[in-house]
Amino acid sequence: QVQLVESGGDLVQPGGSLRLSCTASGSIFTIYVMSWYRQAPGKQRELVATITSGGTTNYADSVKGRFTISRDNAKNTVYLHMNSLNPDDTAVYYCYAVTKGPLHYWGQGTQVTVSS
Repeated sequence: QVQLVESGGDLVQPGGSLRLSCTASGSIFTIYVMSWYRQAPGKQRELVATITSGGTTNYADSVKGRFTISRDNAKNTVYLHMNSLNPDDTAVYYCYAVTKGPLHYWGQGTQVTVSS
């Protein structure tokens, strides 16, 4: 079992920045991929960024060059650094982990609102 807890969501003005955090606990040694997804009102949940246990990263085209996914293994935490935010980035952001099995885990989500 893996537990994921997100934090860092907030209200920010267009052009601003935020850093989201996702801290994992439990059987963290079995995790091989962690991702951030987001879901805007009335839209499907979409993949934002992924980082593998080997450090390989991938991004949705809509966030390339603006968002960066990173991790701190000592803190069991994955971050999503978001820059140049615009209203289209408004969504609930979810942390997601895949472990051996494979088994899939979701966090509870954190709200990001970009508005002036």
